[in-house]
Amino acid sequence: MKRSLLPAALLLPLALLASACSSPSSAATDTDGKGSLVLNVGDQKGGAEAVLRAAGELDDLPYRIKWSTFTSGPPLLEAVNAKAVDTGAVGNTPPVFAAGADSKITVVAATHGDSAGEAILVAKDSPLRRPEDLKGRTVAVAQGSSAHFQLIASLKKVGLSLSDIKVSLLQPADALAAFTSGKVDAWAVWDPYTSQVLASGKARVLTDGRGVVNGLGFQIAAPSALADKEKAAAIGDYIERLRRAQDWVYEHPDAWAKVWAKETGLPYEVALAAVKRSNGTRIPVAIDKEAIASEQQIADTFAQLKLIPRTFDFGDYVDNRFDKNLPPSTTPARSYGKASS
Repeated sequence: MKRSLLPAALLLPLALLASACSSPSSAATDTDGKGSLVLNVGDQKGGAEAVLRAAGELDDLPYRIKWSTFTSGPPLLEAVNAKAVDTGAVGNTPPVFAAGADSKITVVAATHGDSAGEAILVAKDSPLRRPEDLKGRTVAVAQGSSAHFQLIASLKKVGLSLSDIKVSLLQPADALAAFTSGKVDAWAVWDPYTSQVLASGKARVLTDGRGVVNGLGFQIAAPSALADKEKAAAIGDYIERLRRAQDWVYEHPDAWAKVWAKETGLPYEVALAAVKRSNGTRIPVAIDKEAIASEQQIADTFAQLKLIPRTFDFGDYVDNRFDKNLPPSTTPARSYGKASS
């Protein structure tokens, strides 16, 4: 039996975090504000509510927020489609799968962050040194995740395709177990898992998402909420608060890492590494034609692989009324210098 790549002290917190990404949660809390309007917000643990509270952006709300906690983007978008949630944040791939299923969702805001956290990891002593070396090897990845597209794009860049490797479709908890026991040769994953595994010192990055994925994240809203004048105004205000909170995160990485660690159970050092590698690098950007084209490429790729049931125009699912004077989606992500590499 191959020995585990990670010491137990690091493995347990990540296993708990990974297992939390496989099914929806029914947890719900309220944030008191002024007025009778209630904005139903979908969130993930250590997500919007935590960062808004840490940045002081929940202190003067002109409306109430009812928070519902989900374990990942797909179930959050299912709730948006069902009108149970008015808005929520997800990565670059869940909207593609939701739109591919003809869900009632609308992309209303975007951020661009460093893609270093999107990585293909191998054991420290692995003979694999380049992406080309993945040919014939087994790679774990969560189907339909941002890592799934990053794996496809990384292979394409070196002239390979999914048919050249053995794909093991595993959600994070199972992928972690397979990776640490040596049952797979590599793991395509995202932060904070990337930072957690690297913290062990017994794994390394074979390649990351820089230059192959778009680094975009999105705020999604229910079309029915956008059609309601008062709720649409609240969503606009909420988006502005998120943008200010993201500025605060960049300017206070240590303070945010402490909050994030407490919220998620991550060790502080791992949380700080993830903040500087990816989480804190995000910058609010416009949902412009370049962003739409980039997402269209993801949609077309998954449609060709028959991982989504139809082709569609991603632009049909975009409402950029809240863009205002934001910089283009291709604006470089923020950086903490060498600390983020």
